[in-house]
Amino acid sequence: MSNELAGKRALVTGGGTGIGYAIALELARQGATVAITSRRGEVLAEAARRIRDEIGADVVTVVADTGDDTSVRALAETARRELGGGVDILVNNAAEQPAQHGGSFTEATDEWFQRQINVKVIGYLRTIRAIAPQMIENGWGRIINISGTGSRQTVSVIGSVRNAGVTALTKNVADELGRHGINVTVVHPGPTRTDRWNDLAEQNAVPDNVIGRIVEPEEVAWVVAFLASPRSVAITGDGIVAGGGIPGFIYY
Repeated sequence: MSNELAGKRALVTGGGTGIGYAIALELARQGATVAITSRRGEVLAEAARRIRDEIGADVVTVVADTGDDTSVRALAETARRELGGGVDILVNNAAEQPAQHGGSFTEATDEWFQRQINVKVIGYLRTIRAIAPQMIENGWGRIINISGTGSRQTVSVIGSVRNAGVTALTKNVADELGRHGINVTVVHPGPTRTDRWNDLAEQNAVPDNVIGRIVEPEEVAWVVAFLASPRSVAITGDGIVAGGGIPGFIYY
């Protein structure tokens, strides 16, 4: 079933690798015109080549740093120009890994903490501030923030705080933008088969989730593609967990 993305224009931050790449690929597969960003131009070029080879779609690439306000403002102008009239769908995915070096709160250094909040939480806000006026002008939009299951369970101090921060950001912005025809949601991936997961051999056991296997990046992308579509109009301000089910927890 089509999610009706033909003619929509999408911007995916952190779209060169992992979940961000899978999202960009799926949005393009469903007919959206897609721009991807990263701080690394060579990563973007390779991602664009792979998407073109797989589905024949050309992808706009923009080198940008969500941790820098000037860079984000330039990104918004470039996206408006290159996509032809503004952004309809914004997927905030840019983040640095690991969230924290070491699992204990004693290893949550001030410098790294501030850096992670700047890139992921404030970075998402920067990008929304820059792109939302284009959506308001067009009277329609979808903003999907990628967070993580660390917002609901302990992983590390920095990991949990930055993901919880994205959750709070999402609800606040959703309440403000709803009257403009803009829906804002947050997706919480759990353990997902990315290059980082594959590099961490000690984590390559069966994850503790209900489905009993690792989630594939495209399976997260399918959720995002629905939320990016007109069909998701009834959902805004809320979070969708795409981690294969966390056993034992009941949320209201």
